[in-house]
Amino acid sequence: MNEQVDVVVVGLGPGGEYVAGTLAEAGLDVVGVEAELVGGECPYWGCVPSKMMIRAGNLLAEARRVPTLAGQVDVTPDWAQVAGRIRNEATDDWNDQVAADRLAAKGGRLVRGRGRLVGSRRAAVGNRTFAARRGVVLATGSRPRIPPVPGLAATPYWTNRDAMAAKDLPASMVVLGGGAIGVEVAQVFARFTCRVTVVEGQERLLSLEEPEAGELTAKALRADGVTVLTGVRARQVSHDGTEFTILLDGSAEPLRAERLLVATGRHVELAGLGVETVGLDPAAGAVPTDGQLRAAEGLWAVGDITGRGAFTHVSMYQAQIAVRDILGSPGPDADYRALPRVTFTDPEIAAVGLTERQARDRGLRVRTAVLPNASSTRGWIHGPGGEGFVKLVEDADRGVLVGATSAGPAGGELLYGLNVAVHAEVPVERLQHMIYTYPTFHRAVEPVLAALR
Repeated sequence: MNEQVDVVVVGLGPGGEYVAGTLAEAGLDVVGVEAELVGGECPYWGCVPSKMMIRAGNLLAEARRVPTLAGQVDVTPDWAQVAGRIRNEATDDWNDQVAADRLAAKGGRLVRGRGRLVGSRRAAVGNRTFAARRGVVLATGSRPRIPPVPGLAATPYWTNRDAMAAKDLPASMVVLGGGAIGVEVAQVFARFTCRVTVVEGQERLLSLEEPEAGELTAKALRADGVTVLTGVRARQVSHDGTEFTILLDGSAEPLRAERLLVATGRHVELAGLGVETVGLDPAAGAVPTDGQLRAAEGLWAVGDITGRGAFTHVSMYQAQIAVRDILGSPGPDADYRALPRVTFTDPEIAAVGLTERQARDRGLRVRTAVLPNASSTRGWIHGPGGEGFVKLVEDADRGVLVGATSAGPAGGELLYGLNVAVHAEVPVERLQHMIYTYPTFHRAVEPVLAALR
């Protein structure tokens, strides 16, 4: 069957759903293709449920920080209550149908199944082929990267999806990977009394961020009872039907746990998408795009598949640019200089732009400064749980910030002003003469600016 349409969107995660819905509202004949739940990873297995889980864990931690009267206050975690709120298949199905109905209300059509390219401006789903007058948008996301550890594939290991769906709290868990997903889940499970060990192959947690961020996160996890092992890798995994045994390089003593979470990053799989039919490499790690998200004639790509960061906000940002281009509306090219990201541990680790190391590796002459939250009035007021810092990275030759990290109880919220400064290239001299609200965590930026050297 050959059907004529204006646009086919393959993958209806946050970015793809936005593209399909917005183009349909603009009057185009749009087909959206999705094999799983409309909305993608973020609302069902990623951003939303994990932050709900983190919220519950943070509440427990805050309650435990309050001095009790002779032990009269009992903070008892209820995992079952939290798990029931986070993951519910009936709710997922309802939300999926709401999203599908929303697309239909805008004039779009939903086709269930796995889409693939079958030539320029052509996509197929099963035995149906769609010829797109304007083109095809790829938005198929990414999936967990599973390391080739001997024995691992034969075991019932967890990915982040399994952790979010866990109805029962395991007594113990080993987490392979000390990136954002690994440390977030590790802290939450530990706060609900699970014995957790994090195994990270790099020398520190959150290895893509500033060293201070990894050190602070490790300290926070250990305070919650997590065992943190860095600079080590798993060399063998087995499961006896009851528990996992993990052998580590350089250690004769194995780790044993009821559950094993693999959180060693995500990757893009182009094989099976038919990208070779439009001249792209199916073995590549991402689809290369230009500033308007064009990947080939009549082909756009948005989200994780572009390799610009597995973040919902990147997908939505790119989706807006692609929509403008498809509709023929002029607009600026994608600009990733001020890409923001947040690891939602307690304390939160938020960053934008380049780290100090990345800036130096690019040959920039940099000035940096870092100060702890405790040196600010708000940090002193906050007291227990207020650990964190602000670090700024300046391009000394241009006098503008190229990177910043804000870590603390409101690290992600404080990042907004720093994000604007990096994106708009606001001169540091101008930032140094702003009025900073007292007493806020944001005010800590002022002395850090003054300390740049």
